[in-house]
Amino acid sequence: MRVQRVLMPDSGAESWTVLDDDHHPVEPVERFLAYLTSVERSPNTVKAYAHDLKDWFVFLAGRGRDWGAVDLEDIAGFVVWLRLPPAARAGKVAILPSVEHHCSAASVNRKLAALTSFCEFHARHGVALSGLLVAAVPGRARAAATSYKPFLHHITKDGPQRRRTIKLTAPPPRARVLTAGQAQAILDACEHLRDRLLFAVLLDTGMRIGEALGLRHEDIDMAGRLVTVQPRVNDNKARAKSGRSRTIPTSAELMRLYVDYLGGEYGALDSDYVFVNLWGRPHGRPLSYPAVYDLVARLRRRTGIDFGPHLFRHTYATWLLRKNAGMESVKELLGHASITTTVDTYGHLDVEDARATLEAAGWFTGREVTW
Repeated sequence: MRVQRVLMPDSGAESWTVLDDDHHPVEPVERFLAYLTSVERSPNTVKAYAHDLKDWFVFLAGRGRDWGAVDLEDIAGFVVWLRLPPAARAGKVAILPSVEHHCSAASVNRKLAALTSFCEFHARHGVALSGLLVAAVPGRARAAATSYKPFLHHITKDGPQRRRTIKLTAPPPRARVLTAGQAQAILDACEHLRDRLLFAVLLDTGMRIGEALGLRHEDIDMAGRLVTVQPRVNDNKARAKSGRSRTIPTSAELMRLYVDYLGGEYGALDSDYVFVNLWGRPHGRPLSYPAVYDLVARLRRRTGIDFGPHLFRHTYATWLLRKNAGMESVKELLGHASITTTVDTYGHLDVEDARATLEAAGWFTGREVTW
């Protein structure tokens, strides 16, 4: 089986499907992915679901199981199968207990989340998969198991609460960040003002790379030192993940770099896009994801720093929190739909953060006792 990119015939929208060994679409997967595309889920989301469901159908095929008649034991077996290296999944090699799992707990949980959505979609269309991966837990029993009370808990506390039946315990995500020296080294290694501006925008605004590649000149307010992220269809397939616009304050230094870029490299080029091909082909077209990742690869070799565009977003958020910006403000600047996402990703302290907090609180000075 393999995942195949497709273009919708009417709209030209990008989607993905899963083909079997005879190059025919796997019908239940095709229906589900077509539904995701029709409700305008991100192509990246559809692609990820396609890969996750391909794994599920490869697993079922290897055991001769019908997708519509699986049970909870099959799901548990799928988890075990995912943790094995690819060669061991087909029984070609024996695995020692000391060998690390092939899929992390977080990756397994992501695949189970995709499978849950798939099963619920088909359950709504009459396939007996309802409750396979999600169980209803009595409201009061669920509330007793946790001290956290969600918004409007007083209204829903007596009703059944939905909970995944299988989920691995995964360590909380920890965002890796750049040091100030590393960020400066990457900026200084850029040979062109366009490239320096791109990474400066990522660091000064916390934008996702897709949001930066979709920037138009009209989105930049130089007088107000503001940059607006606008969800729209872009020629380079760049996407703003959030469905709503947001405006981000920026520095005067970033605006000056933008002016230098317009005067020094952009010139009289007739384009709405801020970041365009100036040396590659097609000239004047908006910069694409592959072009950015080629640039990142060159800068990695040049600086010896292992980084990707998203690392600038993590760095922006973490630096803000270290300067005591409120979590709610950071959530709005990043464009997160829920503050839970912000807390889960950035609500962490490393050892030096903890030391700075203790020093600011006067913990190491003015003690009431002596050692």
